[in-house]
Amino acid sequence: MSTIMRTLRNLRKIGIKEYAHQMQYIGDTKAGTYIASDNYGNTYYENLEQELPLRTRWVDYKQKEYDPSQIEPGWHAWMSYLVDKPPTEDALLKTGQRSWEILEHRPSLTMTRAAFKTYSTVKPKHHAWLPEAKPRDR
Repeated sequence: MSTIMRTLRNLRKIGIKEYAHQMQYIGDTKAGTYIASDNYGNTYYENLEQELPLRTRWVDYKQKEYDPSQIEPGWHAWMSYLVDKPPTEDALLKTGQRSWEILEHRPSLTMTRAAFKTYSTVKPKHHAWLPEAKPRDR
């Protein structure tokens, strides 16, 4: 939660439309410098002067139903403060540099229709009980 002065300052910098967007999806107002976009269309920002420590970097997801696994590994390292330079400036974080690397980052498919579902190929050891009622004598 931010202070009223900080919220008003950010509202003046980013405008009403972006203010409403941030309150809907982030729950806070932030104004900063645009750093870059990734292959998914997510945009990354940074503000070192006016934000609290370890809250100076944030991402604006392209999709409304976002999942944090939609962040590529290089951007995740930058967002987590593991590196100082974003992947656009750091040669070690660029994708496609290593032969063993997956060419395209795949987000987690958990809780989607494409999620992995286990199945058993072994005959079950226990069977469900089927009650058998005998007719009553009258």
